Amino acid sequence: MGMTLTEKIIARAAGKEQVVPGENVWVKVDVLMTHDVCGPGTIGVFQREFGKDAKVWDPEKIVLIPDHYIFTADERANRNVDILRQFASEQNIKYFYDITDRANFKANPDYKGVCHIALAQEGHTRPGEVLFGTDSHTCNAGAFGQFATGIGNTDAGFIMGTGKLLIKVPATMRFIFEGEMPEYLLAKDLILQVIGDISVSGATYRAMEFAGTTVEQMTMEERMTLCNMVIEAGGKNGVIAPDETTFEYVRSRTDKPFEAVYSDENANFYSTHRYNVSELEPVVAKPHSPDNRALARECSDVKIDRAYIGSCTGGKTTDFVNAARILNGRKVQVPTYIVPATQKVYDDLFTIKHEGKTLSEIFIESGCIEPAAPSCAACLGGPKDTFGRMNKPEVCVSTTNRNFPGRMGDKQAQIYLASPYTAAASAITGYVTDPREFI
Repeated sequence: MGMTLTEKIIARAAGKEQVVPGENVWVKVDVLMTHDVCGPGTIGVFQREFGKDAKVWDPEKIVLIPDHYIFTADERANRNVDILRQFASEQNIKYFYDITDRANFKANPDYKGVCHIALAQEGHTRPGEVLFGTDSHTCNAGAFGQFATGIGNTDAGFIMGTGKLLIKVPATMRFIFEGEMPEYLLAKDLILQVIGDISVSGATYRAMEFAGTTVEQMTMEERMTLCNMVIEAGGKNGVIAPDETTFEYVRSRTDKPFEAVYSDENANFYSTHRYNVSELEPVVAKPHSPDNRALARECSDVKIDRAYIGSCTGGKTTDFVNAARILNGRKVQVPTYIVPATQKVYDDLFTIKHEGKTLSEIFIESGCIEPAAPSCAACLGGPKDTFGRMNKPEVCVSTTNRNFPGRMGDKQAQIYLASPYTAAASAITGYVTDPREFI
C-alpha cells in the first residue's frame, strides 16, 4: 500500500516501514520550537516531570523565539522573556533569539522576529523532518515538505525531556490547484477559498497536502501562506512536496543534511479537491470566522477604519512587495499599519525596490504608518501598549490569519481577512475593495 507524504515522514520518524491513518506511533523529533507565550509553561512542565536539575534531550534541537508579547512595558510579559533567557543560559540552548534591548530592537543581532518565519529564514525548516511548536501556526513549516504541527505545553515539556512524542497518524486531504495564477490573486485568496469551501472544521485532525502546477510555480513565501492557515480549517498539518525551489531556499540557509520524501502514486487520500485558479476571484473572510468567505467585490459597501499588513501569514517580504505594487503612487485613506514578520523582512523594506523606490519609501509616501519593529504585534492583541492593537471597536482589513472576537484587541472589532493586494486596495479607498480596481 502506498503512503502520502505526511505518512512517509511519520513512518520514518517512527522507525516503521508503514503507517496508516488513525494509528498511534512514537516519533523522534527533529526540532522543538517554543516562544514567550508558551515557553514558560513548557519549561514548568519539563522541570516538574523531569526534575529541576534535568537537562533537555538536545540543546541544539530546541529553538526559543520571543515574538508575541514583546516591546511592551507589561511586567508579566517581560517576565516571560526573562524565564526563556534564564532557561537558555542554564541549558546552553544554541538557538535562543533574544531581544535583550527592548528599547531598541536593532541593538541585538540575535533577535529574529515572528517564530514561524524566523524558523524558515534561519534554516530550521527542512524537508522530511518532524517539527513541533507550541503555536498553532507551526504548520507554516509544512511548506518545506516536512511534518510540522502545533502542540500544547504538556507535549512540548515531554519532548524537551525525551525528544519523542506519541501522535496519531492523520489522513490526508489533497488540494490541487491548476493553471497560471491570475495577476490579481495571491496564495491568501486560495487558502481562504479552501477554508470557505470546507469550513473551519472541515480538515479536523487531517493533513492538507497542496499540489498542482499553480503551487509548483509559487515562491516559498507564498507556499508558507497556504500551509500557515491549515489550522484555520482544523488541519493537523499542511504540506507541499519539496522541489528545486524548496532546496534552493533551504540550502542557502543551512548546511544540515536532509532527505526529501514524496507521496506514492498509489497513496490513499481521504479526499481530493481540484481548483482551476483562472475561475477564482479575490476573497475575504468576514467577521468573525476564517470560513465566513465572501468575494471582495461583494463587500464594497463595508467602510473600514484601518488596514493592517503583517503577521506570519501576511508580513513576509513577498507580502510587502505585493502591497507596494498597489500602494505605489497612491494615498491611503485610513491608518495603515506595516508590521514586518522578522528583522530580515524589516531590513528588506529599506533595501528592496519597486519602480525605483524602496518598499519603505512607497509606504511612507502613500501615508502608511512607519514600519514597526518585527513581532506578532496586533495579530494576537497583546498588552494595551502593543503596536497596532485595537483599543476600541473598529473595522479592519487585515492580512493576518484569524478574525475571532477580540483577536486583535477590542472584542467588538470587525476583522476582514484578506490578501496583501486586497488590504492595500482597501486602504486606498477606505472600503473593502477588490484589488482588480488597481491592477
